[in-house]
Amino acid sequence: MVGCAPAGAEPVIRGAVRYLDRRSGTAPFVRKALRYLFPDHWSFLLGEVALYAFIVLVATGVYLTFFFVDSTHEVVYHGPYAPLHDQHMSEAYRSVLDISTRVKAGLLIRQTHHWAANVFIAAIVLHLFRIFFTGAFRKPRELTYYIGVTMLMVTLLEAYLGYSLVDDLLSGMGLAIGYSVGLSIPFVGANVMEWLFHGPFPGSAALWPRMYIAHVFLFPILIAALLTVHLALVALKHHTQFQEGRGQSERAVVGVPTWPGQTPRSLGLMLSVAGVLFLLGGLIQINPIWLWGPYHTYASTNGAQPDWYLGWLIGGLRLMPGFDVVIGKYTLIPNAFWGGALYPLIVFGFLYFAPWLERVLTGDRAYHNVLDRPRDAPRRTAIGVAMIVWVVLVFAAGSADRVDVLFGITYVSQIWVYRVLVFVGPAVGAVIAYRICKELQAGEPVEAARHAAMPAD
Repeated sequence: MVGCAPAGAEPVIRGAVRYLDRRSGTAPFVRKALRYLFPDHWSFLLGEVALYAFIVLVATGVYLTFFFVDSTHEVVYHGPYAPLHDQHMSEAYRSVLDISTRVKAGLLIRQTHHWAANVFIAAIVLHLFRIFFTGAFRKPRELTYYIGVTMLMVTLLEAYLGYSLVDDLLSGMGLAIGYSVGLSIPFVGANVMEWLFHGPFPGSAALWPRMYIAHVFLFPILIAALLTVHLALVALKHHTQFQEGRGQSERAVVGVPTWPGQTPRSLGLMLSVAGVLFLLGGLIQINPIWLWGPYHTYASTNGAQPDWYLGWLIGGLRLMPGFDVVIGKYTLIPNAFWGGALYPLIVFGFLYFAPWLERVLTGDRAYHNVLDRPRDAPRRTAIGVAMIVWVVLVFAAGSADRVDVLFGITYVSQIWVYRVLVFVGPAVGAVIAYRICKELQAGEPVEAARHAAMPAD
């Protein structure tokens, strides 16, 4: 291993190790932990941002549990928000209104919780981009990669549950859509939805306690467990690294030690992430549920949009033409299945099969500790860009109703354009990405020669 620490830090480290060893006999472990090397590239901080956003999520979520009521029992609102006076609503929705208007720091904590969820998912997605385009998912880190993809999938379900618990008009419509998608799964969908909802939508009073337990207990524990295993595997296998400068190789690990290099930097990042999230929660409004009003099965609205991390699923539902697979008198596959269930299965299936696809296309089964630049693997980069363009176009299709309302472009014409683009766009994006990678590779010898010919300072 290659690493260095400032000379002034040695007495501090030696004294701390000696103190702990005399009282616990843990000197070898502490010495190894203090000398453990961390990557020194900014892109590796995306994983830490996700970790610290999750910590803020848990902390703010604990505060909110003291005031949230997981009940759909109908009540009449007489709180401080005058526009909703005398309206019938669930206790769940009223409790969130009270958190936002009556509880001390309630609105700050609730909005910070919501912002933290957005940042958590965004950081995981960006971290996944880095992993894919640099080839960090290759042997021996496939299991670490699979756990990360699983964590993203569980996090999306967890966010959807938290979004649905509020029982405002927007989340109620989202829950109805989710019920329809689940119902469309062939053979098992009806039975699974009957078990989850305990009856036809909107289900029985038991649904909210079930969602609440899953949101505040089951899924957070599962995410924390996946995070722990993910970080443990990263520590056991050591980090990957870019091939820059001297010292980087498949056998040498280059980075900064735990102390005094990584620890202060990581603590500073943690405080920065928490500070930014609380600033967002206090200064930038998000999900003003009092404007949407309570959910009733007979109520709906035009132009409703879920949070961004669910937008690609709404786009998938809107893009599919209206057809069902019918055999005789029986509908085998309802329309909602294609965009709501099959489409995300394809996306996550691609993510899970990426390491296998890499081995098949390249025949590479060697161990890799040094990362590729995207230009170094044009075929992988082209495939990744094609998948991203596909998802982004479907995501954009989910906003067609808002574009219709804001800009007057008819909804139907937009959908037909997107139906063409989802086939053409990924192919064009892949070709462009491949050509750019090849041109960058071709320009490297010229650039290296130019730098070699430059006079030294």
